[in-house]
Amino acid sequence: MAEYTLSYSAPSEGFPSFYSYIPDYMIGMNNYFYSFKKGQLYRHNTNAVRNQYYGVNYSTTITSVFNGAPLENKLFKTLELESDASWSATLATDLPQVGEIASSFFEKKEANFFAFIRFLETDINLLMRYANGLGSVATVGGSGAAVTLTFAAAVSIGSIISIGDVIYYGLTPTLGGTVVSIVGNIITIDTTIAGGSSPSNGDFILYVKNTVAESHGVMGHYCQYTLTNSDTTKVEIFAVESSIMKSYP
Repeated sequence: MAEYTLSYSAPSEGFPSFYSYIPDYMIGMNNYFYSFKKGQLYRHNTNAVRNQYYGVNYSTTITSVFNGAPLENKLFKTLELESDASWSATLATDLPQVGEIASSFFEKKEANFFAFIRFLETDINLLMRYANGLGSVATVGGSGAAVTLTFAAAVSIGSIISIGDVIYYGLTPTLGGTVVSIVGNIITIDTTIAGGSSPSNGDFILYVKNTVAESHGVMGHYCQYTLTNSDTTKVEIFAVESSIMKSYP
């Protein structure tokens, strides 16, 4: 079980912060906070290196929730940070659905940071909500990282499917692999990914767009998010917002 040092706030009448450091002793004196660890004395909130306690680097995390119109099912599409730095984010709803945003995915616009929420759901039933059908594969060839799916000339693959999309097959969708090549009516997939397998002749083929290339957001009545920052310099964050739309079944 993780251990934390809790701080009490008299104005909020609660414990708003949990710190990663575990001191041996603590004392407040002359408007400074001191702690002792393994016989060493430390004065807090004075060093230039942030997110470091007793020579160990940690990450700052903030957890909160979007809970407007709690009776309505909603799609949470984006995240906006009013901050002077980008943070990484993980998100979860009550359905449950999960998503994430790497700090590098945020784009700075008009002094704020914006990013789309990447859908990471592993529940096959929820994932199939975003699947598109291609049709039945005529012949399957190759193996491993180069399994070829050849469709009849009458089957139109179209231009929506892209390299990096994930293939599923069968009436009970089974993970196939990642698309690595599309030439005419032949799709080559890599089935060596975790859980991947090769379809058989006649299987119905579906695909799900790469979540980095195309975001679907996460769906639920509320969305809990956790922001993480590992910078060693001063970072400020003022507000967190999300673009939300009602979901219509």
